[in-house]
Amino acid sequence: MTDTTSQAGENSTTHFWLAVTFVIILVQVVSQYLMGRLWICECGYVKLFEAGVNTPGNSQHLFDWYTPSHIIHGFLFYGLGWLVLRKKPLAAKLALAALIEAGWEILENSPLVIDRYRTATMAVGYSGDSILNSGMDMVAMIAGFFFAVRAPIWLTVVLTIAFEILTAIVIRDNLTLNVVMLVWPIEAVKTWQGAL
Repeated sequence: MTDTTSQAGENSTTHFWLAVTFVIILVQVVSQYLMGRLWICECGYVKLFEAGVNTPGNSQHLFDWYTPSHIIHGFLFYGLGWLVLRKKPLAAKLALAALIEAGWEILENSPLVIDRYRTATMAVGYSGDSILNSGMDMVAMIAGFFFAVRAPIWLTVVLTIAFEILTAIVIRDNLTLNVVMLVWPIEAVKTWQGAL
């Protein structure tokens, strides 16, 4: 097989996996629309960043204090893709990452998980993401994924720790605490988070 034929085959494979990724994102958006999620904040406008955590605008605008968690998702999902799809092209790893992120975004906005957040975590008034915010969570994950592709592992680890410490200090929540409180709530942590 010539180099040209080999490259054409690689391009075709890459295009296929990029198309799969696009379809996954489309399914995420359509699913949330069918679940009754609003396109943008009920307030009727879009902000670049929502600084409030337990506010009606949280998870409704482009970015918020949970954006670093989705960037970390990208780091983790790239690592997972590297482990389980080692011989597959980068675009296949991206499709896997998008599938996991989209699955989480759909589950996170289901009544079951929204109710769980309200009862077990600090997110007392959480009502789910806007479709815009959920889409931007996907964008943040993809940004984290491509950062992890290019950056040395040590830098990705340092950035993960920095994000976790920063958000723990600023909003008393982060990816680790969010998962712990969703799966196995600790009353002392909930009390500490609620004192913000």
